[in-house]
Formats: sequence, C-alpha cells, structure tokens
Amino acid sequence: MSHHHSDAHDLTHLYELDQSKLYSDVLAHHEDLNSPESKAKVKKIWKVTGILTLITIIEVAVGLGLYFSNPSIHHIFVITFFVALTMLKAYYIVKVFMHLGDETRTFAKFVLFPMMLVFWMATVFLVDSTYHLGINETFGHTIKALVGGH
Repeated sequence: MSHHHSDAHDLTHLYELDQSKLYSDVLAHHEDLNSPESKAKVKKIWKVTGILTLITIIEVAVGLGLYFSNPSIHHIFVITFFVALTMLKAYYIVKVFMHLGDETRTFAKFVLFPMMLVFWMATVFLVDSTYHLGINETFGHTIKALVGGH
C-alpha cells in the first residue's frame, strides 16, 4: 500500500511504517468490556459452557452406571444415546464457539449439509459393513459344515 492511499475505511495506512500506531487507540475496534453487549456475550458463553458441562456429566454418569449395573444392555442403545448427546454438544460448540449461529441461515445450511451427509455416509457404511461381516461369518460356517470341517 502506498502513502497516498487514504481511504477513510482503510486505516492500515496509519501504521504502515510506524508499528506503534498498531497498538494505539487509532485502530481499536473492540467494544468496552463493561458494555451491556459485552456482558451479554460473556453470559451466553457461560450459559453454553454450563450446558456442555451438564451434558458431559450426564454422559459420564450414564456410562458409568451402565458399565457397573447392567452389562447386558444392548450396545446399539448405548451407542445411540452417546452419539445423540455428542451431536447435541457439537451443535452448541459449532453454533456458539465457532460462530455459525451468527451467520445467515443459507450459509449455515451450506456448511451443515455436507457435514450431515458425511455423518450419514459413515453410518450407512458402518451398518452395511457389519451386515456383510455377519453374512461372511455365517457363510464361512456353512462352507465348513458342507466340506466337513469342524
């Protein structure tokens, strides 16, 4: 950038050669920490942190409870429970801490749709591979029985 470029919206020319202006109030764009907007943002972050902490405590408590009390529960229910809570935590993290909640709905859908598609594909591939492993195992036992192996 040259010195003759003095656009009112472009303040970078103010500290192009003098880095001390970078740290002065000339380029300060942060809001006051005691302003109502700043306090509302901090309150929102603490609220979401509390929600994430609560969900994590529930996950750990249910996991430990299932591990010690009922080992015969079907694993698909446990996995579904944990995946659902993990997705809920991911939603809050993406929405608040990654600021996707501040974006337009179109952009949010543009980002979330491929993620949902990848999650769906991973689920389908895992279910399908489990099914095929079961078929191969059954087919292998059938061949052994036909051939006369043990």
